[in-house]
Amino acid sequence: MTTRDKLVEQHILEHEARRKHFDEWLERAEKGIGASPAEAELSDELVSLRQEREKLLSHIEELKNKTREEWQEETIEEAGPMILWEAIAKRLESLVERIER
Repeated sequence: MTTRDKLVEQHILEHEARRKHFDEWLERAEKGIGASPAEAELSDELVSLRQEREKLLSHIEELKNKTREEWQEETIEEAGPMILWEAIAKRLESLVERIER
């Protein structure tokens, strides 16, 4: 396995670790949201975050299915999905904090 292959594999493992952590936060948020009208906004935000999660997972699946040559053609150095995970994870953490107050 080449260094580049190892790097790709490492990135995939990192994405999956972040997804697991993100899913734990989603579970906490879902447990904390009740059915009251006051919590409707929180619920809407949670739906939005879940949709973004699904888009990101779809993107990661596409990346996992690329050949080595396809990886070489694209720029791995660009921010990509890791930045997206971080951004939506921060929004989710903020939502959980508001719910759990």
